Amino acid sequence: MLLTISESWQSLVLIEKIYWCIALPFSILFIIQIFLTFFGGDMDGIEADGDSDASVEGDTGIEFQFITLKNLVAFFTIFGWTGVACLDGGLGIGKTVIISSISGLIIMTIMASIVYFMGKLTHSGTMNLKNAKSKVGSVYLTIPANRSGLGKVQVMVQGLQTLDAMTDNAEDIKTGSIIEVVDILNNEILLVKLSGK
Repeated sequence: MLLTISESWQSLVLIEKIYWCIALPFSILFIIQIFLTFFGGDMDGIEADGDSDASVEGDTGIEFQFITLKNLVAFFTIFGWTGVACLDGGLGIGKTVIISSISGLIIMTIMASIVYFMGKLTHSGTMNLKNAKSKVGSVYLTIPANRSGLGKVQVMVQGLQTLDAMTDNAEDIKTGSIIEVVDILNNEILLVKLSGK
């Protein structure tokens, strides 16, 4: 069998040997890369030094990254196999180089786009109380009149939330009453009124 492989290798022209030398090792790297990505060996989650709060607050997802190690491995894998296929199909060297280069660039663009759009799917788990304004909910704990104390209300803000609330009403708003959020005080307390009033 080794003799057959050796004879086949000797019969190849230089450009075919180059494409095979690119296709085989990069295919192995590509398979290892996929294995590590799916089974937890990916290096993307490594922690870095610095102010993590600042980076989280300003996080808008992953920027479009065209030239990365993963994309280059994918490029050379597709480039190599496309070149082998084109040469085997009888295409000339010029056409083979152009087609394999375009194929590699296409796969790089696809992979970069996937990572970019997956990064845009992430969202902050931080609740934004401004989303509660004008929402209707119910009183969970009685809200004292004239902002004299805190009560609690349940409102649908990024899911059902139980939040602190105050009111300007002259009378307490009792548990179970339907309320509407009028404003947000100090970015943490809801100002509410009885719904329909």
